[in-house]
Amino acid sequence: MIVQVCVGSSCHLKGSPDIVEFLTAAVAEHHLEDEVTLAGSFCIGKCNRVGVTVQVDDDIHTGITRENVREFFNENILKPIKSERN
Repeated sequence: MIVQVCVGSSCHLKGSPDIVEFLTAAVAEHHLEDEVTLAGSFCIGKCNRVGVTVQVDDDIHTGITRENVREFFNENILKPIKSERN
């Protein structure tokens, strides 16, 4: 799974460094280093007024914030990986 976090100027101002920090820690906490590739990306082209844009493989998610990044991780990264394992 490839997870790209927009680090362009707009997303940077909306907190992308915090999102990157959280995702890096969450991947390590769940020992997913061999299954998840985290990458920074310049503008993904789906900017919105609230939050950061994150692409998980081919799916683009907007509005990722410090407040909802844990839920985003659980639903869009952790859950699919667990279902693949079963």
